[in-house]
Amino acid sequence: MSYTTVHVPLGDRAYDVRIGAGLVAEAGAHIAPLLGKKKKVFVLTDETVAALHLNALEAGLAADGIDMVSLALPAGETTKAWPQFTRAVEWLLEEKCERKDIVVAFGGGVIGDLAGFAAAVLRRGVRFVQIPTTLLAQVDSSVGGKTGINAPQGKNLIGAFHQPSLVLADISILGTLTQRDFLAGYGEVQKYGLLGDESFFEWLEVNGPALAAGDMELRTEAVRWSVQMKADIVERDETEQGDRALLNLGHTFCHVLESATGYGDRLLHGEGVAIGCALAFELSSRLGLCSQEAPSRVRAHLKAMGMKCDLTDIPGNLPSAETLVDMMSQDKKVVDGQLRFILARGIGEAFVTADVPREAVLKVIQDGLDG
Repeated sequence: MSYTTVHVPLGDRAYDVRIGAGLVAEAGAHIAPLLGKKKKVFVLTDETVAALHLNALEAGLAADGIDMVSLALPAGETTKAWPQFTRAVEWLLEEKCERKDIVVAFGGGVIGDLAGFAAAVLRRGVRFVQIPTTLLAQVDSSVGGKTGINAPQGKNLIGAFHQPSLVLADISILGTLTQRDFLAGYGEVQKYGLLGDESFFEWLEVNGPALAAGDMELRTEAVRWSVQMKADIVERDETEQGDRALLNLGHTFCHVLESATGYGDRLLHGEGVAIGCALAFELSSRLGLCSQEAPSRVRAHLKAMGMKCDLTDIPGNLPSAETLVDMMSQDKKVVDGQLRFILARGIGEAFVTADVPREAVLKVIQDGLDG
């Protein structure tokens, strides 16, 4: 078994993130040490992933004598809400999933968030293993223990912190992603360089195109670097009292754009993050926090990768700038009525602030809408 490990050191909730090609085929060997006498796991997945990869996971578990039962939910962001969540929890109870058992989240961020939340509340907490199948989930949502579902009022407003017992990031599975889905995940990868490590962003400027074209070693390194950065931040601030908020670079803009486009195919989460990062740097530049070159460099890299980076890249009409700014007030990042932004003093130098004039945000969005 050849893989790279990033350890997330959280005391008695510590766990490993294992990164490499072929981990699904070896899943049984990795999960077996977590199981007691009952050699059985409870897999939550989505219909797309099930059709592509569920047989491979079943074989990987069976190789070590582990049985599985599975429930495949519909694919897509709309699954991440009460109806499918209720279905998942009741299925786990019907299948007699007990406190000492393990739930396996096998899918992208939607399944990881929903299955993790189901594990968090089932019998007041059962263990779960993340096997993320998208780049976005491998570098972001599968690590750090944020779980949850969406409410009509906004994304991820219902949830819990519940750390996984293990994360298996199989790089070879990324080969089945569409180019658009892969690049959406890359929106979260480049975010790590922008928020805290200029040398990583420089590495991505050099290696990004080959990584997108399918180079497995470069993909493994990009995931390892991203996960290590996230693990370091989560170790310092598990429940987002301070530093962890830096991971939300670009997300204040992203969430409002996702809401405005109906959480659908018009704008994928990682595309929204990329546009949001470009807007955050533009706002930072206008507020005199960073040079004018920084936002240009961000947008140049996103364009070189063939990604969306402007509001005008989103198909269809968007609400007015006034409406979008008003919608931001529902964001989870509102504290005492003040919206927190992640801004930057330069590439790799992000910080959290609530001291952002509404007019400045309005102007950046208006100019973006005007193209």
